[in-house]
Amino acid sequence: MPAPYFPVSVLQNSVKLTVEPPRGMKANLKRSWNTFNQEFIEQTSKPDIWRKLLFSFSFFHAVLQERRKFGPLGWNIKYEFNDSDLETTNTMLKLFMDSQDEVPWDALLFVTGHINYGGRVTDDNDRRCLMTILEKYCQQPALTDNYKFTSSDQYYAPSDGKINVYREYIESLPLNDNPQIFGLHDNANITFMAAESNRIVETILSLQPRLAAVGGGMTPDEIVIEKAKFFLDNLPGILNPKEGLKELFVQNAQGLIPSLSTVLLQEVEKFNRLLKKMNRSLIDIDLAIKGFIVMGDELDSMYL
Repeated sequence: MPAPYFPVSVLQNSVKLTVEPPRGMKANLKRSWNTFNQEFIEQTSKPDIWRKLLFSFSFFHAVLQERRKFGPLGWNIKYEFNDSDLETTNTMLKLFMDSQDEVPWDALLFVTGHINYGGRVTDDNDRRCLMTILEKYCQQPALTDNYKFTSSDQYYAPSDGKINVYREYIESLPLNDNPQIFGLHDNANITFMAAESNRIVETILSLQPRLAAVGGGMTPDEIVIEKAKFFLDNLPGILNPKEGLKELFVQNAQGLIPSLSTVLLQEVEKFNRLLKKMNRSLIDIDLAIKGFIVMGDELDSMYL
């Protein structure tokens, strides 16, 4: 199949500032279709096909973005898909609609999957996953009314009509998405909700006051200072190989010590560096809390 030609101006005009995508399929679709108007969804020689594929690609775009919330279950690498990807796809779609009598499904799949969105994808398995998802939304049956994107009755292509028909369908979608729409098992929500819970708890903990005592107890600063002193008092001293078993370091005729003893010396050196680092950090956290030195990012993380 020959590579399609696209005017440079089309690709240049598709590059815009990007913002953080909304959360949820419903919010994603609402955002996409709020940028359309009735004139826009009719300005081709095949308005009925144009509207159907506009909705399919908008749905596909929302699925790609929402899969990121599942972490490695969604994508091996977290890609920053944004509105410019969908806008470029819609521009290419319009060019195909106006320039060809039949819908060039193979060209649409290639341009959308391997160029517009695939240009961001660096993992081979992620690319295969993206193309598999795209095939569901870029095929002849997607032009029929009530074409189902999943086995669920909630997610389907609404009947063709004015722009309000599509917007009303989007409003009817649930706020909480079923993982099935992303091709994932219901258990995927457990991973997502656990990550969200941890993120919220970490945010709350990072905002808690550090100076005020609760119920006459110790302040957070006092608790950290006490723990730092406890760890410092119980920290072992620097290891000295000369105080170990001398038999381990007896040299042979070539003036070499046993290979395992060489490894032991290397590990002792690493462990001593760790002990020195711990000792310095425990002293610095005490000084930082008391205001003698600046509390940098490393000490701040240690405080938390």
